[in-house]
Amino acid sequence: MNKAIRTVTIIAAVASLVACGGKGGDNAATTTKKEAEKVKVQTLENERIAKTLELSSTLEGYETMNISPSITGHIEHIYVEVGSRVQRGTMLVRMDQTQLNTTRINLASTKTELERVTALKASGSVSQQVYDQTKAGYDQLVETERFQNENTFVKAQFAGVISAKNYEDGEMYTGAPILTLTQISRLKAIINIPESYFPMVKQGMKVDVVSDIYPDEVFPATIEIVYPTIDPQSHTFQAKLNIPNNGEKIRPGMYVRTRLAVGEVDAIVVPYQSVLKLTGSNDRYVFVNDGGQARRVAVTLGQRFDDRIEIIPVEANAMKAGDQLVITGQARLVDGDKLEIVGN
Repeated sequence: MNKAIRTVTIIAAVASLVACGGKGGDNAATTTKKEAEKVKVQTLENERIAKTLELSSTLEGYETMNISPSITGHIEHIYVEVGSRVQRGTMLVRMDQTQLNTTRINLASTKTELERVTALKASGSVSQQVYDQTKAGYDQLVETERFQNENTFVKAQFAGVISAKNYEDGEMYTGAPILTLTQISRLKAIINIPESYFPMVKQGMKVDVVSDIYPDEVFPATIEIVYPTIDPQSHTFQAKLNIPNNGEKIRPGMYVRTRLAVGEVDAIVVPYQSVLKLTGSNDRYVFVNDGGQARRVAVTLGQRFDDRIEIIPVEANAMKAGDQLVITGQARLVDGDKLEIVGN
């Protein structure tokens, strides 16, 4: 019996010690404060650089036209196949001619009636109102015949290549394009440029287009249109490139890189390793010393110079010359961490 009492006493004592220890541990965890992170910083300065923007894009035919007649009916004949090269005015499609033939019969009849009424009007046998009504009916049929003729005998509006064919002879035309005509002797591309370069990009500026398929060749292009608005989400604006393609080496759909020289500009250039990448995305950011605390700044990458790279804050005035950029120890930081500067 005494042994049992002694065992219970020991267990109770151990439980009491564990309880006290747990309480003390909780207090220690509560009172522990995160130490300041030791980092090195670099004071940012504006540098004058010869700025060349390198931007990616996808080529498009300068003109692309879906061949979709404005009348319904059977397709009598398609004169081309995918890959056919055509000139402006080349016959592409002949639609069912029933509507057109009916209009032509009515037009011929109305023309005869108009000639008769014109003669009667000259002799005073019919009123001006009768003449005007007959003339209006004739003019309307002339316009209808022209419209139906253009949409029955469909011709190419520009020189190009047939890039798609969706029907065969005899099928019922349902509204989806019969063919797609694409111009490839001249191409276009839309590039998205950071808003900070808006004052520097002008219509008529020269651009070099390069493709990995032809690594030793440069295809000259010209900025044809600078779009007048800025995208509030991406903080970029668009420009349309006009790209002559007489040799037809590059084609619509190809991925290309464009190089645009915008002259000398003031830029912030930092060590490449100081820029961090958000896991799972292509978003980039850096940390700056903001009164002894880490402040995260989202940036986009600009031109690279060996082991240094230009950075552009996503938000205007989020970072400027004179700020202290964290260049060592930044990988351990989160926004708001206290900093201990150990060197610069």
